[in-house]
Order: sequence, then structure tokens, then C-alpha cells
Amino acid sequence: MKIPTITAVLGLAALASAEVFFHETFSDGEGWKERWTPSAYREDLGKLEVAPGKWFADEKAAAGLRTTEDYRFYAASSKTKTFSNKDKNLVLQFDVKNEQDIDCGGSYLKFFDSKLDAKTFNGDSSYNIMFGPDICGPKAMVHAIFNYNGTNYDLKKSVSAPKDTFTHTYTLIVKPDQTYEILIDSDKKASGSLLEDWDFLPPKQIKDPQASKPADWVDEAEIDDPEDVKPAGYDAIPEFIPDPNAKKPEDWDDDMDGDWEAPSIANPDYKGPWTPKRIPNPLYKGEWEHPLIDNPEYKVDNEIYAYEFGHVGLDVWQVTSGTILDNILITDDIEEAEKVRNQSAALYESEKDAKKAYTDKIDAENKAKMEDAAKEDGSEILQEVDVEELLEKKAEEEAEKTEAVETPVAEDTEAAKKPVKDEL
Repeated sequence: MKIPTITAVLGLAALASAEVFFHETFSDGEGWKERWTPSAYREDLGKLEVAPGKWFADEKAAAGLRTTEDYRFYAASSKTKTFSNKDKNLVLQFDVKNEQDIDCGGSYLKFFDSKLDAKTFNGDSSYNIMFGPDICGPKAMVHAIFNYNGTNYDLKKSVSAPKDTFTHTYTLIVKPDQTYEILIDSDKKASGSLLEDWDFLPPKQIKDPQASKPADWVDEAEIDDPEDVKPAGYDAIPEFIPDPNAKKPEDWDDDMDGDWEAPSIANPDYKGPWTPKRIPNPLYKGEWEHPLIDNPEYKVDNEIYAYEFGHVGLDVWQVTSGTILDNILITDDIEEAEKVRNQSAALYESEKDAKKAYTDKIDAENKAKMEDAAKEDGSEILQEVDVEELLEKKAEEEAEKTEAVETPVAEDTEAAKKPVKDEL
């Protein structure tokens, strides 16, 4: 009989303990409404739906939680298994597709304990971790905010979020050794120590409050040369002098114009206010450094990474709606998260082709509408219609009509510039 090695036993134990605490794929149609609770903290929250968007590689697989109304706050949450990640890896992962080419809005998620009140859930609700992309104008970043002792701390490093319209997978891994990784589409964008990349704890050392710079400390590196003397007559040199090349104009009349004076120019001999030369200070002791002492308020905390979880929620503001969130995964199994991530990557690999097909379809439909409109107007239609040329021609005709009607014939040109009617 083979006796398993310690490594094998530990490996089996780790495999047995691996667990998925939450995996939402929105793949059961309207079933998501039984699992997700919209907040009621305000009446004008945006409505959510489950849909694949306008274009997709696989309609069923691409269906996710989608924002549907512009200029709205969104707030909805779902329960997860209640668990603690103490002594375990923690993986938070989800897919985001900003199909609308988002101009300003968040598409991050918040992860809570089991005490969250789903009905009153709002931006002030305390959370454990907030993670995911936030885009507004040229600024596109990935948040990784941890709550520690009631205060939220954001990652000090900068992680950029993709600004295209395709699906991307965001992954945050937190380990019991208090290290972390942030991945976007399996590419590592940031990693390191929780203690170094967040300001959870006060500094280990502080300036000694009892120490101060000695009164006789000399920290002036240079001094005026006591042997340097101002040259005689230095202050008598004027800054400006009459231009020696200037001549009185021939038509100058002293009786009418007064006494002529040559214009002034900068004096080339003027050197500015005199200052003595600087020389090294023989008494210079260097820059005084404040001595450091151990910070009495600093305490090692080896469990900053550990939380109790029970809910996940969407709490964002969006100017333009259309974001789709999918494949929300919470697990302690890094390999399982990688497997799910790879499945998403394989599915969304053909999204560019899907978008092109959708765009081509819309262009064809618009072209057909223009042709039908032209036929109804009695216009002569060629077999191959240039839609852009037709639109441009129509715009020129409308402009000519507008100019003929709205430009009044009047002697008062300012009145002619005023619009005939204020459309606003």
C-alpha cells in the first residue's frame, strides 16, 4: 500500500476546502429577480434588466445585469453564502461590458457582511471591499477599496481600466499572507502587500516629539564672502542711459514740441544691485535630521485581510446606461477563478466580429430606409445609392431654404443678424 506524502495530504486538504461562495451568471431568465433585491432608499433609482446587449457572441451566455436608464443611481444586492476568508484565499471576480462606450459612471461592485439591509442599501452603507472600474471622461481607473476599522482606504497604486466597448474580466485576489493581485483579463496589473499599498496602519516610526534642532546648529551651506568689497562708484552706474545713436527728428519744433530728449536704452555697464560673492560656510554642519522613534500607536495586525461576507451589491451612478455585469464569482479557489476567467475569454474572443456584424446590419437598415424615403419623395434612384451623398445633398438643400427664408433684406445689418425666431 502506498503511503501518501505530506505534500499530497496537504494538497488534498486544500482541494477539499476550496469552495465557491457565490457565482451569478444570470442564465435563468427572470430568475435573477428572486436572488437580487433592488434598494428602496430613493424612488428614482435606475431600473435593471438581464439582457445580452445589442451585440454579442452568444446571446444566452452574454446575458448579464444591465443598466437601462441614463442619469441614474443604481442600487441592488444579492445574498451570498455567509463565510469568513480568514486563513483562506479570497477571489472576487466579475465581467464588465461597457457596451454604451461609457462617458461617466461606475461599474464596480461592493462586497458586504451578512448585516446589510438590502432595502435601505445606498452609497453610505458600510462595506468590506469595493472593487472594479470607474470611468469619467479621460479618467479610467480600477478601484480597490478596503474598509479597516470603519475607514475606507483606497489602493495607493494607479490601475487603469480599459475604455473600449468589449467585455473584460476583473479579478482581485487577497491571500492570508496579506498580499494581493489585481488582474484584468488574466493580466496582472498590480500586486504587493496590503500593508505597503494601503495606509491601514500608522507609520512604524515617527519624529521624536522631544527632539528639536539645537539653537547653535548651522544649516546655512554658504555665506557672503566678508572680503568681497563693493567697487567704488558701483551705485553711480545708471540702469538706463540716453540712446547715443538717436537723433532729433528734422520736423521737431522746440517751441511746439518742447525740448527734445533722446529715448532711453538699457545701460550695458549696469550690473544690477551689488551682492557679495558666496563662499562655503566653514561652520556648516549639514541639514539637521529629526531623529525617529518607534511609533507607540503602531501595532502589527496580521488579519487586515480577513472579513465576514454575506452580500454583494451594485451601487453606482451612470450618465449613459448600458453597462452589463456578469459572471460574478466569490471563491477561495484561485484555480476555479482562472477556469471561469478563461471561459469568459474564450466566449468574448469573437465579440469584435459580433460588433462588426451588428454595425453592418444597422448600416444596411439605415441605407434601406434612405432608399425607401427617396422613392416616396419621387426622386430618381440609382441601383447603388450613396447614403452619405444623399444625406449631404439633402442637408445642403435644407440650408439653402433656411437661408432664403430667414435672411431679411434690411438696411440695418445688425437686425439682419438676429434670428427670426428663438427656437429655445
